[in-house]
Amino acid sequence: QVQLVDSGGGLVQAGGSLRLSCAASGRTFTSYTMGWFRQAPGKEREFVGAITWSGGTLYNESAKGRFTISRDNAKNTVHLEMNGLEPEDTAVYYCAADSVPYRLGVRTADYGYWGQGTQVTVSS
Repeated sequence: QVQLVDSGGGLVQAGGSLRLSCAASGRTFTSYTMGWFRQAPGKEREFVGAITWSGGTLYNESAKGRFTISRDNAKNTVHLEMNGLEPEDTAVYYCAADSVPYRLGVRTADYGYWGQGTQVTVSS
């Protein structure tokens, strides 16, 4: 059974930092892009960033310069380091695995496996 488990969310003040983790089990994703998405109340799920099978990264405009995605293939884990958090970053954050190997997907439809989500709340 393939499973992605998100963790690390919490409540933080504006300007603070959090590190989210995603642990995969049931299969390895070394040939797949791993992405992070978020969904705020009343809004659609949006792409935050992704890391490819080779370690390349892509971020949306709001995440650039503040967020960093990394992966540890030996441990089958992915991390999202978030610095300079703002109240607008408040959302449920999800990790996901692209459903096609060697592709950099940016749409929710590109991803076939999802974590359960972890809540990030940034107070002003």
